[in-house]
Amino acid sequence: MEPDLDDTVIKPLRPLQSEYQVDDTDTMVRERRTPDADRQRSEARQPAVELPAVTADYAFVVNTHPPIGLDRPAYVGRKPSAPRIAVGDRPRLVRVPSPLGEVSGTHIELRHVGASVTVTDLRSTNGTTVRLPGSAAVRLRQGESVVVTPGSLIEIGDGNVIEIHSMRRAYPSDPEPGGAAR
Repeated sequence: MEPDLDDTVIKPLRPLQSEYQVDDTDTMVRERRTPDADRQRSEARQPAVELPAVTADYAFVVNTHPPIGLDRPAYVGRKPSAPRIAVGDRPRLVRVPSPLGEVSGTHIELRHVGASVTVTDLRSTNGTTVRLPGSAAVRLRQGESVVVTPGSLIEIGDGNVIEIHSMRRAYPSDPEPGGAAR
């Protein structure tokens, strides 16, 4: 007896390229220019980049830019790209300036895992330095990961400093018991 295959639908395979292409509309951190003429020229050439709303428990700040939520993994670098084999959510790509070339193309990964945030050096050329609050700076080896806490500073080169923030503590949505809302 042959099996009933009337319900079976065979679809053509999707090309892998479309699923893993880099999203150029994702987050990009640009150098700030102080002279008004340079800023106006830059704004005229560059489309406005909207940073995503922070809805995660944790966020990070690159240099002096607004917080970027860790609601999905973030890859930070001079010209970051998504991994060839994606597992889970599509990562947020965050581009930082690197005039001296000290920052690797895809330098680090920031990921919210459970109640923690991990930073992983993605085999960067010039290394990653992590400073936990109240501790001495630690230089990560290529490929090494470490759990970071709010207030941790991550230095990736060319003056780019990333700070980890707890959005729950910094911006409480509920008033404290017995106190007024802030």
